Amino acid sequence: MLRTLSGRFLILTVLFVMLAEVFIFFPSIARFRQDYLFDRLERAQIASLALLADDMIDRDLEEELLLNAGVFNIVLRRDAARQLVLSSPMPGEIEKTYDLREAGPPMLIMDAVKRLLDPEPALVRVIGSPSREAGLLIEVTMDTTELRAEMIEYGVRILFLSLVISVITAGLLFIAVRQLLVKTIKSVVRNMQAYAASPEDTRRIIQPTSRVTEVREAQEALQSLQTQLTQSLRQKERLAQLGGAVARVSHDLRNILTSAQLFTDRIEASEDPTVKRMAPKLVNSIQRAVSLCESTLAFGRAEEPSPTMTRFNLAELVEDVFEAERLAIGDDDVSLSADVPASFSIRGDPEQVHRMISNLVRNARQAIAGSGQPGEIAVSARSGEADWVIEVCDTGPGLPPKAKEFLFQAFQGSARKGGVGLGLAIVSELVKGHGGTLELVRSDTDGTLFRICLPMGDY
Repeated sequence: MLRTLSGRFLILTVLFVMLAEVFIFFPSIARFRQDYLFDRLERAQIASLALLADDMIDRDLEEELLLNAGVFNIVLRRDAARQLVLSSPMPGEIEKTYDLREAGPPMLIMDAVKRLLDPEPALVRVIGSPSREAGLLIEVTMDTTELRAEMIEYGVRILFLSLVISVITAGLLFIAVRQLLVKTIKSVVRNMQAYAASPEDTRRIIQPTSRVTEVREAQEALQSLQTQLTQSLRQKERLAQLGGAVARVSHDLRNILTSAQLFTDRIEASEDPTVKRMAPKLVNSIQRAVSLCESTLAFGRAEEPSPTMTRFNLAELVEDVFEAERLAIGDDDVSLSADVPASFSIRGDPEQVHRMISNLVRNARQAIAGSGQPGEIAVSARSGEADWVIEVCDTGPGLPPKAKEFLFQAFQGSARKGGVGLGLAIVSELVKGHGGTLELVRSDTDGTLFRICLPMGDY
């Protein structure tokens, strides 16, 4: 039972109710003692009325009156006179005097606790005000043996009653908690176990049914989490299948491009000036296509090739990217401009940096072409304090909200219809491989600006 929520709740409820009864016990026992002493004073006052009615009573009647009142003597003050009304032999000396006219709650509680804890009987004097204003003061002397015995009996009754109340209360709360919370929690746990066995099955997603606000909120949060997880698992499965297909296509394409590369070697031997000028570009393009296929195969194995760090001229690389893009621009009104010093060189993997800039420039060109408006793409570079900064800026329509939300996530951050959303994901991974950062500085109706920061490091 101690391992269950309802069992612990039951035990804690009993303990808390008993603790509350402890705080009630001391004022109650003090009140009982006060009532007991007032009762003795009232009895003594009634006994004294017999003497007031007849000044002379025999000794036997006097002892009977004192025995009935439970006291040894009675002193009554009427007007200004203090008179010993009834008396009997004292069994000892008076140890303490209690004046009920001046005692407050703290003093009454303290006196009651002391009497309850002291097992030795004592002779005490009790002073109070007569009822119905039948005098100024009434004083009695009494033994505390019977008082303590009745206080103990009263305390036992209170504790027993407290225990019964706590058990009944705890039982009712146990049933209520079990019905309202524990059963619901168990159903949630069973659902989680069933969902864990087959997370792809949408039928196992929890349906909120609880009427308790907090529990229903938990069920709704779990439902949202399970729904997202199921969708992610389905997407991961489709991506895994797609990855296998892409890997097979890339493998065959690499073989085809390798054959095409052999033919370009013969084209380079041509004497035609135009062919001689374009042949190196063709060779480089085919070489990059082969490298891209090999990289795709590596990506299918969940590993991007480590960059081969060398010093290279960035201006020439940007111009090479622009040469390839100009062939794809066609009739689109898109202009390209570079603000890179002719001697500007950086340290990195030239093939991977080429892919970074090429992907960003291609995305910008496609965005401008899709808008149907003229636009400009600018690539600039500068040296920072500890890194090289490359910026690709365009005057296109900006990124849609969905693309911003899943900016660098593969297959989710596509900014155009028909796109697969791989470009920025690849750029981000390549930049991270260089130890750098890729940042979207701005994207609005005036255009988009991406910034690549590559650490200088040692060179």
